[in-house]
Amino acid sequence: MATEPVTITENSTPKLSIFGKLLWLIGIEAIDKSPGAYKLQFRFYAIVGLILLGVSSFGGLVVYSTSPSFCRSCHIMEPYYKAWAGSKHKDIACVECHYPPGSPQTILWKKFQALSQVVKYVTRTYSSKPFAEVEDSSCLREGCHATRLLQGKVVTKSGVKFDHKPHLEGVRKGRKLRCVSCHSQLVVGKHIEVTYDTCFLCHLKNQKDGRNLNPLGGCLGCHNLPDKEFKVGNITYNHKTFLGSHQVECQSCHQDVIQGNGDVSQDKCLTCHNQPEKLARYGDDQFIHENHVTKHNTACFHCHDLIKHAVVPAGQKKLNYDCNICHVDMHDLQKSIYMGLGAKGINPMPSPMYLANVDCVACHLSPKELDKGVSKAKTYDGTETGCLKCHGEQYKGVLSEVQSLVQETISKMENKVATVTAALKSTSASQTTELASQTTELADISYNMNFIKNAKPVHNIYYVSQILRKTDERLSSIAKANKLTVEDTSSLPIISGGFCATLCHAKVGVKVPAETVEYKGKSMPHKQHSEQVGLACTYCHDFGAHKDVKLKQPTVCKECHEGKE
Repeated sequence: MATEPVTITENSTPKLSIFGKLLWLIGIEAIDKSPGAYKLQFRFYAIVGLILLGVSSFGGLVVYSTSPSFCRSCHIMEPYYKAWAGSKHKDIACVECHYPPGSPQTILWKKFQALSQVVKYVTRTYSSKPFAEVEDSSCLREGCHATRLLQGKVVTKSGVKFDHKPHLEGVRKGRKLRCVSCHSQLVVGKHIEVTYDTCFLCHLKNQKDGRNLNPLGGCLGCHNLPDKEFKVGNITYNHKTFLGSHQVECQSCHQDVIQGNGDVSQDKCLTCHNQPEKLARYGDDQFIHENHVTKHNTACFHCHDLIKHAVVPAGQKKLNYDCNICHVDMHDLQKSIYMGLGAKGINPMPSPMYLANVDCVACHLSPKELDKGVSKAKTYDGTETGCLKCHGEQYKGVLSEVQSLVQETISKMENKVATVTAALKSTSASQTTELASQTTELADISYNMNFIKNAKPVHNIYYVSQILRKTDERLSSIAKANKLTVEDTSSLPIISGGFCATLCHAKVGVKVPAETVEYKGKSMPHKQHSEQVGLACTYCHDFGAHKDVKLKQPTVCKECHEGKE
């Protein structure tokens, strides 16, 4: 049975389904309710549903593609994701930084670039490794770091003084810096945080000329003098107090704070580029810096070798600083004696200045030319100027007095060695076993004497004193065993330890020897023992390093005072 068509007129209100109304709205005045019409209705619904589903899915995909989880879906992004997740920016979506603020067209263009990188990576048609950039406008937008340029000087957690404005607004060393020049896109365990390696490259590269360090801005341009006190051996040291009264350069004690030269090897280019025309631009510094730093925000450490900048803690220095900046293949003995090493049968005893990181350049200040035949070699002599620069004018004359006393002591000890050696050569053959032992001991003594003479005793007077004291004891023991008469040299200042009082303490106003000292609650007449009785310091005391003097225990007093405590 045929169905009557529904006619819609201007004055009639159609009673139609939603499908019919939609058709009516687009201009179809009648709806056929035949089975064919129902098929058309079904298809229409299906098409509309698919369109709605597609729009919904596309919208969801767009939203998901702006999430960090989407970035992580590509395996090469895993280290970046982990660095971001552990950083201060973990609550900021990647696109907030990597898409600069601007018009929708800018965002769509960035989205297209990102998707094209994915396509190139999947199809292996890319010419460079995928990378992403962060524009300054992303960092300096309202609500993020908009006030950075107005802050002025700030001090970082590591104590470095810094001002953003001159770094970002001007041209530094011919380069226009960006935020990510110093805040790298990937640091182990961090993301978009300060990369001090970049600071070191700018401030320290090519700023070391031989023994002279001239960091950009100076040491105090970035660092304040430490407030805290340092324990150096058994001495307390304060930078502000010391440098407030002495004009000493930082490099005097910190010569080795710059390690590395920040060069760029051509192999580094291959980690990102494989086009011959780009690789051919290696060496064109202006072009490379403009395209990498200014235009594409590439972090400096991606290309440059690292420069290390750190202070070695006091007492941990390995004396690895490069003496070859002044000399070649020299001074091994001087280094050894300064570190308190090298003598046979003597315990190590580093110089107090070595423990305090005092470098060669602190004392060797006077330029000197050496005649090397066809050429002139330049070196630096150690003079009293170095002593007075750190210790003050009251130490004037100490260097020459030390050298004179040591030379006098060495001369007497050499005479003593010669006397004992000559006597042993005439010893009867019946004493062969004991003679062999004494001969070996004399060989070690001769070695030590040559060692301190060639190593320059002034580099470590405490170690030299210990060597000469042990040498004197050994020689006296051998002489006694062979019933030889030799000079008693135990009271010489360098051997007895009395040089501390006569050379240094007296210079700075310390009364030596003290009239009395307290021992076990009793007052002991110290000066009477040293001057009236004539006892050498070593008779009652064991001498170690600087300020390390101990009373011999437990019988030293009883040797003279039987039955008394």
